[in-house]
Amino acid sequence: MVVLVSLLRAWQETEMDKFGNLNTDIPFDVLSRLPTKDLVELKFVSKGWHQLVTDPSFIQVQSQRIQPLSGFFFQQRFQWCQDDIVIINYIPMKWEGAELHKKVFDFLPQDVVLLTSCNGLFCCRSCFPFEQPAIFVCNPLNKEWIKLDWAEPDKEKSIALAFDPFQDFSDNSANFKLVSVSQSETEQEEFYFSFEIYSSKTRSWKLSKEICWCNSNLYKNKGVFIGGILHWLTDGDQILTFNVENEFAWLISAPLPAMELNSVPESCIGDSKGCLHYIMISEEGLHVWFLEDYFDCKWSMKHCKTLAAMEQEHGQFFYNLQERVKQRLTGNPWMDPLAFKDGVLLLRVSNTIYLYHIERCKMDEVCDISKFGTNSMFCPTVLPYSMSLVPLLNKA
Repeated sequence: MVVLVSLLRAWQETEMDKFGNLNTDIPFDVLSRLPTKDLVELKFVSKGWHQLVTDPSFIQVQSQRIQPLSGFFFQQRFQWCQDDIVIINYIPMKWEGAELHKKVFDFLPQDVVLLTSCNGLFCCRSCFPFEQPAIFVCNPLNKEWIKLDWAEPDKEKSIALAFDPFQDFSDNSANFKLVSVSQSETEQEEFYFSFEIYSSKTRSWKLSKEICWCNSNLYKNKGVFIGGILHWLTDGDQILTFNVENEFAWLISAPLPAMELNSVPESCIGDSKGCLHYIMISEEGLHVWFLEDYFDCKWSMKHCKTLAAMEQEHGQFFYNLQERVKQRLTGNPWMDPLAFKDGVLLLRVSNTIYLYHIERCKMDEVCDISKFGTNSMFCPTVLPYSMSLVPLLNKA
């Protein structure tokens, strides 16, 4: 990084001004290959660099490169109280004793509850009790946001965000869609999901004709967007999927039904290298699968490790894991996989949060859960974050 900066400093602003087309500029080509986090710092090197990094054509090229995982956002929930918890914590990937960031979303005009994240953008809603209910789509890096009226506020409704930087960047702004999922019941006591879609291009909602019959409830990681498809984990060994463009929904069976295990397993879903992953923790150990084929529902095992092996590798953190995990009958589990992205699992073990780099078998202790604000362990919202320079322009 230091060598790169030294070399590029040789390109003076006067030299950069000679290039009429930034796409032919050497700094354009080199800088566009850097992670977004580095560009945030480099744009202050000079006025010329600032102009280049904030140029729409540069942002479009740079945003289409794979961005590394920056960290996880963590927001707790009350189990019995209707009020929302307003504190949002950010856990950076390079932890190493770093402090939790609690003011990342302070640029918004009101306190919010995080709903979902997608390629650097976030969808949030107003906190309950509602005074001026609204939905926000925002980019915390450039502090830009769009506010949508929320005519019928419902704190239990699941709203997912779909944004693909490869396809949805035009008119110098990110184009996105929101998908609101509702569950209804027929007179025969059968349940189904329906989908309402908001488009930033039309600035309007429409009800999809598609429905998906399912008796399970949505659970954790609501709205993981991969390859044009949204995924929701349910509490019934199934994953609800919805193709945003074609408006086609179907169910995918989990790789291993919970009934085949002796204890109650805990699971989450996530994205790694553009593939859907399913993570399960039970008394049998930690298992990670990735989905090879959607319509044949073909899962392949990617990682498998017993709890005894995890305890042996990370004895400074864990003790008697297997006995504690299999004792889970009701209430909060001893080990809970909270979120997964690009090979990194955010994991709660008892009252402590860890970052587990699965392929490297590296475990970083983050902190005790009490430091997050309220010490509530009831189904928190945990979202991965990769930085993005894409702008959000309110076209209203």
